[in-house]
Amino acid sequence: MHAFLLVEQEITNFQLSISNLASKLGAKVMEYPLVKIEDVRNLNNFLRLTITEPTLIYCPNIHETGVEALNAFLKNLEEPQENIYFALTAPSIRKVLPTIVSRCQVIQIRNTKHEILDKGTGEFMKKTLNEKIMETDKIKDRGVAIDFVSNLINNLHTFMHSNEVDYTSTVHNIEIMTTTLNNLKKNGNVNLQLTNMVVGLI
Repeated sequence: MHAFLLVEQEITNFQLSISNLASKLGAKVMEYPLVKIEDVRNLNNFLRLTITEPTLIYCPNIHETGVEALNAFLKNLEEPQENIYFALTAPSIRKVLPTIVSRCQVIQIRNTKHEILDKGTGEFMKKTLNEKIMETDKIKDRGVAIDFVSNLINNLHTFMHSNEVDYTSTVHNIEIMTTTLNNLKKNGNVNLQLTNMVVGLI
């Protein structure tokens, strides 16, 4: 994966998370705020240069970027260049253009207000039915529920080809979660939708 979306609704400074990500990638960090299409053009001019060492392009607050600029930026995510990585930040997946989200690995940063979002997907999936219901019962806010289910889906996609998970059951679970996510976005009852999802998981 060459593009990452870091999400946390209560953090305004992602510098530590960006530094940690850059360290894992063995890359240097270059900050490129993208607001207008002119900013994307300037970034593209830079990317036309020969980049010889791993470089993480940090684009903060991608949810505030104009649609025209995002559409121009999209090509960089679709056609990754060697040695180039992108780190985007936003307070919520819901606030980011879906075409951007779909091309990024979503990383949920620790959230002390909503602890459920900090639970690892693998840990959650290993819980018993009653334990899962107890966890999801903590979620009352629709936005938090949408972020939680979105995070589960994205992580399961990442785990899809891992030897640690069963492919068939993972596909089934992703389908159940996707249905739940769609129903939540259509204003379905939060508790009912999450409970139905948990019961349907295998």
